[in-house]
Amino acid sequence: MSILSDILSDLASLFFPPRCAVCGEPLVRGERCVCTLCRATAPLTGYWREADNPVLRKCWGLVPVERASGFLFFVHGSGWRRLIHSFKYRGAWRTAREMGVWYGRCLRESGLYDGIDVVVPLPLHPFKRCRRGYNQSEYLAEGIAAELGVPVDRHSVRRRRNTASQALKSRRERAANVEGAFAVCRPERLAGRHILLVDDVMTTGSTLFSCASEILRAVPGCRISLAALAVSRRELGVRE
Repeated sequence: MSILSDILSDLASLFFPPRCAVCGEPLVRGERCVCTLCRATAPLTGYWREADNPVLRKCWGLVPVERASGFLFFVHGSGWRRLIHSFKYRGAWRTAREMGVWYGRCLRESGLYDGIDVVVPLPLHPFKRCRRGYNQSEYLAEGIAAELGVPVDRHSVRRRRNTASQALKSRRERAANVEGAFAVCRPERLAGRHILLVDDVMTTGSTLFSCASEILRAVPGCRISLAALAVSRRELGVRE
């Protein structure tokens, strides 16, 4: 059966070769999700190597976190934006997991995230999850957790309000929109642990900060770090 599966897989690759999620070119053997050229030219932030970085500074005075980083800069009109939208809106959940593995490997190699005990994906409201079919942050979290060698907790934090999209809202409207949107339903599972809260895109940070604040309020003795796959240069005040 395995030989037949290999043959069918090879035939499928011959007629329908997997393509890079960024540039669309066919992937060669050994490449996964993103081709070697796109990986080499990716708009990486490098923030996972810096204890003090613009993402962490964004948190100052808003939520007390141990570490914070973003992996990519969100570049409008680029293939990386299409990659993110592919798993956010078009069902490409495998891409989210592969990006999580890449990000998680970088977090592990930096050494700054060695103390993480559990990875928590930012939860979706059940209605939105049902409509989309999955939570892309869960797949990012799976990839990161696999590299860090820690578990994923998908059930201790929930979204109790189906908030409207943040996309066209002002900074103040975004903060008001997610106020009180999250709840911790199993605080005992997170008590005393160092939690890495994971999301796909961080713009103003309102959603992540709201969730992190609720976890810190509800869970005794826990610590929080943040990891976003993509961050906005403009919101961080970082020049190109």
